[in-house]
Amino acid sequence: MYTVFSTFAATSDAAAFRPFLCIPARPDRAYFPDGVELSYGDIARQVCALRDRYRASGFGHGHRACLLLENRPDFIVHWLALNGLGVSIVPINPAYRAAEIEYLIAHAEPDLIVTLHDQKELQKALTGAVPVLEVSGDDLGASVTQIPARRPPPRIGEPGSETEAALLYTSGTTARPKGCILTNEYVVSTGRWYVSHGGEATYHAGTERLYSPLPLFHMAGLTLTPIAMMLTGGCLILPERFNAKLAWRDIVSCHATVLHYLGVIVAALLAQPETPDEKIHALRFSMGVGANPEQRARARERFGIPFVEGWGMTETGRSPFNTVEPRHLETNTIGRSVPGLEMIILDADGDALPPGTVGELCVRHSEATPRRGFFSGYLRDPEATEQAWRGGWFHTGDSAWQHDDGAFVFVDRLKHLVRRAGENISAAEIEAVLTTSDLVKQAAVVAARDPIRDEEVAAFIVINDGGAAASRALAQEIFHFCRERLAPFKLPAWIAFVTDLPLTSTNKIQKHTLLGTDKNPQAHPDMIDLRQEKTNAIRQSN
Repeated sequence: MYTVFSTFAATSDAAAFRPFLCIPARPDRAYFPDGVELSYGDIARQVCALRDRYRASGFGHGHRACLLLENRPDFIVHWLALNGLGVSIVPINPAYRAAEIEYLIAHAEPDLIVTLHDQKELQKALTGAVPVLEVSGDDLGASVTQIPARRPPPRIGEPGSETEAALLYTSGTTARPKGCILTNEYVVSTGRWYVSHGGEATYHAGTERLYSPLPLFHMAGLTLTPIAMMLTGGCLILPERFNAKLAWRDIVSCHATVLHYLGVIVAALLAQPETPDEKIHALRFSMGVGANPEQRARARERFGIPFVEGWGMTETGRSPFNTVEPRHLETNTIGRSVPGLEMIILDADGDALPPGTVGELCVRHSEATPRRGFFSGYLRDPEATEQAWRGGWFHTGDSAWQHDDGAFVFVDRLKHLVRRAGENISAAEIEAVLTTSDLVKQAAVVAARDPIRDEEVAAFIVINDGGAAASRALAQEIFHFCRERLAPFKLPAWIAFVTDLPLTSTNKIQKHTLLGTDKNPQAHPDMIDLRQEKTNAIRQSN
């Protein structure tokens, strides 16, 4: 039996003087403006003292506490202190508005909300039913004295590996967020899995310094990177948010050896002017998800390290990574089926598909214990939980295919496929081509309603800085660039130039907002109609 707290405590007992948290300097920041490095022993002392104060106020096994503490070291301290008592945390996205917070509180039914001072959106959402603990957020919990008392009493028994450790809400880019119940086993085994892949992603005990620019309300930011460092005795470098202009300065000054990325992070780093820091860093590799092959190749050449692609989602926790040869770096290869994380490609009827055929990526721990180490279910939604686990496999909602040698290749979210005249077109494939053009800085492809072909390809494009002005001529130039690289039926039928793409706080593009629910391209004021050009390209290819 183990918990997040016991995992941390084991390392802090064995390596009290090793650094655990490193906060990069930010002169304009309200907390630790000069930066700070805190050892395992430093954090352990604060955690144990805060745990005792929570216990004295009646908190314990079976309770829940919302944390609205941003990406501060205090978040880690409160989490560990609460976890040591068996209290589950519910991280709140600082970008949430009052209505979103109100929904989360009503759904999660927390026993306490721990927050920074002057959180206006939270104040609007509060009804007085849940006690609130306001903290400074820069003293590692040392000033916390008056914790609201909690009744009813905690659950009988000590917390263990099956105890709920966190209730993590999905990003909700298309619907109401679902609350994923995550146990201590989920959290710890996810971190253990992350550091176990070897190859170009080999972790060394006691020496790694992992730069993790992901928010702590994100699965990877909460479970992968902090637990990876706790298990290996490494140091977690925790910026308050990702900043492409400052990232290399932080990576060098904090002596980072590993970088965790998302596709948007790789793209942002590549878009920055070259800097001396990107050549003198100590990084050995980077791990992450969502970077296409062209981005990874350019990043490897420019920054001098491998970018090891994987796949993951909140419900599954543990993630495959592409570390075993042959790696097929020319495709979005994400890894292989192995004991403890079995993978398969299924069709709509739940039947296995042969290599080379696109279907739904489904995963499980094993046939005997399919759900072990995965999320425990969606809170208050057993029907959705069972639907996701139909047939003994977790259905990811992602499309993928398999090489003959067993390597799996990610294609796209099933809901991001464009269904044109019976053909499934991957939005990610077209986006990857668009972003290789010198004219394009960012691109998002969505399905547009079409009266004849069901759906058509619509592309929203952010022009590269210093490039040509948005115009029909520029749209046609980009169209012809794609025509040289894509089958005609995949070409954009509509292009709109935008100044930026709407992102969630976890840097996922909010595609559902681009065209709206009716998917009508003609209702968008800046949409350029290229359907005739596409029709001509298809005719000429026949």
